[in-house]
Amino acid sequence: MKSARLLGILAAVILFVPLAKADGPVNMVFTGVNGANDGQYYVSPYTGTMNGQTVVLFCDDIINDVTFNQQWQANVTNLGTAIATNNFSQTRYGGVSTSAVFGNPTVAYEEAAWLVSQFASNQNDLVNLQYALWDIMNPGSRGNGNTDVQKWLTMAGQDYGTINPYNFEIVTNVGPLALTGQVQEFIVQTPEPGTLALLFCGLLALAVRFYNRGQLFT
Repeated sequence: MKSARLLGILAAVILFVPLAKADGPVNMVFTGVNGANDGQYYVSPYTGTMNGQTVVLFCDDIINDVTFNQQWQANVTNLGTAIATNNFSQTRYGGVSTSAVFGNPTVAYEEAAWLVSQFASNQNDLVNLQYALWDIMNPGSRGNGNTDVQKWLTMAGQDYGTINPYNFEIVTNVGPLALTGQVQEFIVQTPEPGTLALLFCGLLALAVRFYNRGQLFT
């Protein structure tokens, strides 16, 4: 096998596939859960596909449902772009006037994105994180009186400015939008450019190593 060709393919996949942006609605499929639950609901992170590409899903929407292997059409709203243009019209909680956070969806979605960023490093507290994420958009829905949930909500309110909103996308079923009777809304965290750059540098270093050993085309 030609190592150079393989490295080139890997670099292209890593650099371009995660950054792909659909011009219109995407095809979503809900494929699985991580197994953590509160005795009634499975909690994030979940898995799905977006136009056939595997994605990790974080649910901000407790008042709707999704089922295993369910397929639907969704709009994808980049959080950074929505903030810059002040346009959350394709999102559930920024696009429906009766939403509890309709008056300030920017902060609500930034707080939600910050919570999403905490799941990977807090595997032992997924339920409370999920409750806090649900409570951002529907206050008091799960964490009322729960001090652990309130802790996460307080930190989200203090630290949401530390995230890069362009690294998060909101996945909302194609309208007409309503608060209920819909497919659940999800947030997807996209790879940070710095991470992609490190991966590319690693591939480049491998290519140089093969070249120095005379194995680049073997």
